[in-house]
Amino acid sequence: MRTRTSMQIGLHALGIGPGARPDVIRAVSVEAERHGFARLWAGEHVVMVDHSRSPYPYAPDGRIAVPAEADWLDPMPTLAYAAAVTSRIGLATGILLLPEHNPVAMAKTAATLDVLCDGRLTLGVGVGWSAEEFAALGVPFLGRARRTAEYVEVMRLLWRRDVADFAGEFAAFDEIRVYPKPVHRCIPVIVGGNSDAALDRVAAWGDGWYGFNLDSVPAVAERLDRLDAACRRVDRDRSTLHCAVALRDPDIADLSALTELGVDELVLVAPPPADTDRVVQWLADIADHWRPGRFSPRP
Repeated sequence: MRTRTSMQIGLHALGIGPGARPDVIRAVSVEAERHGFARLWAGEHVVMVDHSRSPYPYAPDGRIAVPAEADWLDPMPTLAYAAAVTSRIGLATGILLLPEHNPVAMAKTAATLDVLCDGRLTLGVGVGWSAEEFAALGVPFLGRARRTAEYVEVMRLLWRRDVADFAGEFAAFDEIRVYPKPVHRCIPVIVGGNSDAALDRVAAWGDGWYGFNLDSVPAVAERLDRLDAACRRVDRDRSTLHCAVALRDPDIADLSALTELGVDELVLVAPPPADTDRVVQWLADIADHWRPGRFSPRP
């Protein structure tokens, strides 16, 4: 088993409810960077429904905790706003529902954001779980995993090449140019999801894994064992992957155990206060407890 000597602390707090307000986004971003958090995460849902028939896979009762009527910002402009008021902290989608997007357009959007934040972007992607959301967007729910893998291939091709051709199951184009290119001609693509299938996707084509709302360190260990097995099947070394996890009820004592497991980043999921004046103390209290400043603020 490989080990880490340090643990990064990320913060998943932007884009929903009070975290959708521009003054709160600014305050959280500035204070998180000042306290040494590694990364700011923002998730995505285009559509929410009052009575979903699709089970939410990250809660024991199958129900998402976010109210259907809550404000939920698009993560890309949200992170662009955060980028404008920071200079060092990493920015990540956690996660972007990639099969709901046109991959050529998303390649440009992601590259644009990466340029604006000077290469600080990590693109967390997932296949989605809400059939109602896919239906509202006119995207087939079936085949979404294959669609996601192909879309990642398309984006990497467009980021890497000046002139690109592609012919696949879901996308096709001939001799096109898409600019700008990302700062390093690539953007790390981290795969979200806790299922066996999600871990297979991490091993097959991901640059990392974002395990969300796991209930304990032993649950993380079991999933990492499964990821190790998936990596072995495709001759990959898990140490090359960035592994970030969010625990349902994290404790400071979990840090050493997660570090021994080879987890790179613990992501704290915490809704910020609606009152901007309280954000400074809120972040100071979180930072005092978790002491993210003792870790490297960038990967």
